[in-house]
Amino acid sequence: MSASLDQLREQIDGVDEELQRLLNRRAELAHEVARVKREQQGTDAFYRPEREARVLERIKERNQGPLDGEAVARVFREIMSECLALEQQIQVAFLGPEGTFTQQAVLKHFGHAVEARPLGAIDEVFREVEAGAAHYGVVPVENSTEGVVNHTLDSFMTSTLQICGEVEQRIHHHLLMGPNTQRDKISRVYSHQQTLAQCRKWLDAHMPGAERVAVSSNADAAKRVRGEWNAAAIAGDVAAEIYGLESLQRNIEDNPDNTTRFIIIGRQDVLPTGNDKTSLLVSGKNRPGLLYHVLEPFQKHSINLTRLESRPSLTGNWSYVFFIDFEGHRADPAAQQALSELDQQGMTIRFLGSYPRAVL
Repeated sequence: MSASLDQLREQIDGVDEELQRLLNRRAELAHEVARVKREQQGTDAFYRPEREARVLERIKERNQGPLDGEAVARVFREIMSECLALEQQIQVAFLGPEGTFTQQAVLKHFGHAVEARPLGAIDEVFREVEAGAAHYGVVPVENSTEGVVNHTLDSFMTSTLQICGEVEQRIHHHLLMGPNTQRDKISRVYSHQQTLAQCRKWLDAHMPGAERVAVSSNADAAKRVRGEWNAAAIAGDVAAEIYGLESLQRNIEDNPDNTTRFIIIGRQDVLPTGNDKTSLLVSGKNRPGLLYHVLEPFQKHSINLTRLESRPSLTGNWSYVFFIDFEGHRADPAAQQALSELDQQGMTIRFLGSYPRAVL
């Protein structure tokens, strides 16, 4: 005989009680780990990107359902965030304002128990972390549709910070309305210029007569529509939540695979996880075949490059530096051999970080 509804609810209550007991036991163990770190290692650096990446990977690997593996990992992401906050309030600076996809990337990577501070420009985020006013910073580095974010790359030319992690954020745009919006009388749509361009086909098909007004950010668009009765905004879930907006239509972007990659900048080295990326800045004297000589050691040692960008050097006209991402950690033997050969060729190498690949 199958269990009754009351019996099933009683079993769920029992599971909830056990989950609560285990969650608090996990927090106690995390507290003990922090004590041991202080006593034996003399450190207050409780956040370890490689450790958290390995934990989340194992959670996804051993998950047997019916819950999706990534959904379970997101739950554990928040559990780890809350446990860490008991020992140290992690402060994260990000490219603001509030309600942007960069803030969404902060929450996806660190969880909701961090103190996230919006700043007005990418170089401000770098300065905040360099000055020690924030433990980490989060900035965009490339978009699958729009390409590389040059301001982020240029900031590394004068910064000593390292990349400690990455976040890949699928960008979904929603048509949002405020509490005073009359949905059948919308004549104006606010959003960032790039967002309007990324939703052009949908707007052409469904709102051809509406005026499209470009503003400084999607968060600014969300803020504006709260006080207007004939306007809508295009923004993401975080902006909708912060500014109390209702979704009229979800996922109106023309490219459903539109993804932005964000990087975590900080001051610490990250140990290998077995599933890492490394970022470098390489430059050399301008000569015929320079790019070939930069790339040849990676090909020789079977290292897969995931990104290659050139930017004008700050040291002279018509001189360039190469930003390179490759699969693996710089401690890997193949990577060490390739970097050694670049050094022997007289290349200038600036190590930007080895870090876990995006897990969530």
